[in-house]
Amino acid sequence: MSFIREDISEPEQMKAQAIVVIHPGSQNLRIGRASDPKPVTVLHAIARRRKPEGTFHQDPSIAPAIKTVCYHFQDKGTLKKLEESRLSLSHLLQSCLMSNGKQRYATSSQQIASFNKGSKPVQADDATQSKCFLPDADTDCIIGNQILEMQEESLQDFNLHFPMKRGELNIHKGPSGTLTAIMADLQAIWEFSLSHYFSINLKDLKHYRAVLIIPDIYNRTHLKTLVHLLLKRIGFGGCFLVQDHVAGTFGAGLPHACVVDVGDQKTSISCVEDGISHVDTRVRLGFGGGDISQALHYLMKKCSIPFSPSNPVLPYESQLLHRFKEDFCHVNLDICGPQEKVILIERPGEKPVEHVIQVGDECLVAPLSMFQPDLLAITGEKEIQTQKPSVGDPDDPHDLLYLKETTRRGARGEEQDEDAEIDLEDSSVSEGQNGKTLDIPMGLDSAILWSIDQCPWDDLKRKMYSCVLVIGGGFKFHGVGTWLKNRLSLQIPYSHRPEVLDVVTRPKDMDPQMTVWKGAAIMSCLETAQELWISQKEWTRFSVKILREKVPFIW
Repeated sequence: MSFIREDISEPEQMKAQAIVVIHPGSQNLRIGRASDPKPVTVLHAIARRRKPEGTFHQDPSIAPAIKTVCYHFQDKGTLKKLEESRLSLSHLLQSCLMSNGKQRYATSSQQIASFNKGSKPVQADDATQSKCFLPDADTDCIIGNQILEMQEESLQDFNLHFPMKRGELNIHKGPSGTLTAIMADLQAIWEFSLSHYFSINLKDLKHYRAVLIIPDIYNRTHLKTLVHLLLKRIGFGGCFLVQDHVAGTFGAGLPHACVVDVGDQKTSISCVEDGISHVDTRVRLGFGGGDISQALHYLMKKCSIPFSPSNPVLPYESQLLHRFKEDFCHVNLDICGPQEKVILIERPGEKPVEHVIQVGDECLVAPLSMFQPDLLAITGEKEIQTQKPSVGDPDDPHDLLYLKETTRRGARGEEQDEDAEIDLEDSSVSEGQNGKTLDIPMGLDSAILWSIDQCPWDDLKRKMYSCVLVIGGGFKFHGVGTWLKNRLSLQIPYSHRPEVLDVVTRPKDMDPQMTVWKGAAIMSCLETAQELWISQKEWTRFSVKILREKVPFIW
């Protein structure tokens, strides 16, 4: 049954059915027609059968923990950092008050561990065996969610590839780590999704158009290759690119916001106003929901919680860990002391079992690690990045470097020439003045304040402080909006304080991990977006030069 959005007229609805919106992520791919109420979510991975005596390679489906032996770290400094961070957050929670004005209290992990050590698994009499996918001997390739149904023994015959990592293309030195190989993997995953979930004949894609959602911090070479993939290799009739933060404001129905997008492996922040993401405000933190899951796993071990993934980087094991996090983690200060929970463990080809367990403040400490990233050292050192500079493009004779040179030549006199050069270097057009990796670790609140502080004028800063939009699937915890609002309220400079600080975590009561996809779907149907489309013919004729003319951001 087709779904017609109330805000789309019938002719626009016909157009929307022929537009495919693609939102590729490090963990999941969200894809669907612009006319659909929500996208299909597919594990963004491909398993290719390994050749005899071929190199074994499996990308982890969750940020792997650093080398440990039952969490006795070889690096004692790391263990000390983790423990100091855990204790700091625990003490912070104990200093907070509940809504009734009473002091919070905490139960020691030893007391909770004592209960959990006595917990025995219970198997329901009517429990049926979980679905299990056993590939045939001649199966060369497995794509998407079917990988989640594979047991470890079956997966050992395959190399597992996630084309994206930490918000970027997963280029590495191992098998299938080249840009060409990654494009082949993306093509296989996206074409499979189009034919399997939407019954689209790939030969008919010339009659469809694609919207590709890209990160706010992007690599121009990768974007050029992705457009070529969509128009020439997959064969869409047209496409356009939209930045995820811009699409997020459209999906939330907000004219401006400081957008905080927490994914599985990265957290990105930028200030968006009237459909423009300000270059200098963009920052990417190298941690996300997957790192929170690993921090929770570390805390679970300390409490002897019986659920213990044998290998958390395996797809089905990481999904169990994510589900545990989403079911039990929160930022609700009224919940304190030991809480009894029932966890259901489902693994491919096995009957589900239940455990009755106790949890304490570990369920708050794990989400709050976003504000104190030392706890996230469990997954290694983190990078913080801003927009990288343009290095020029041999296929684009009028790129930024060309414009710099012609501006210099056209300036009158040496003094004017020097001034022109300075203006170009200092302007946001260069997208490169902050293009470096930052060494100073940032918590989420600090990064938001840093981003807003990069806004070029005070009125814009006040607007951004008035509205913070939190989207993505990595930070969906009850109460997180209130906590973030309180943290920001204490730190906003007095001169920039807004009348009202609004932290939006569920725009339009929508699942925040769907906001970006929905916004891109809405944008694709607007009359004003028609000039953004790039056709196959235009790409063939002008190549990368057409991107500078048509993309809705500074190329």
